[in-house]
Amino acid sequence: MPPDHPKSSPPGPVDWEAIAAGARFKELLRAKRRFIIPAMVFFVVYYFALIVLVGYARPFMEKRVLGPVNIAYLFALSQFFIAWIIAALYVRRAARFDYQAREIIEKESHARLSS
Repeated sequence: MPPDHPKSSPPGPVDWEAIAAGARFKELLRAKRRFIIPAMVFFVVYYFALIVLVGYARPFMEKRVLGPVNIAYLFALSQFFIAWIIAALYVRRAARFDYQAREIIEKESHARLSS
């Protein structure tokens, strides 16, 4: 986890175009994509796996686990937990993304002030 960082505004105007063109900002976007795209693909595949398994592996999905609860019910319930886990992982990762973004903005602001 990044160290605590004051949530202050950078001094002076910010050159957003210079920040967007910078290598550090582009790396931040790549890091976000490296997390978001695989997480999204995993969740979509996991979500549709229930539908596919119920359609093509019905005897397996109908196996009872505990009383009237079968594997299909457990799989459907697990989707809530998977969504919560992915959300929690993203919240943790987003804190790092936010910290990196603040650093990028501050360095750009300080560079503009000193030039």
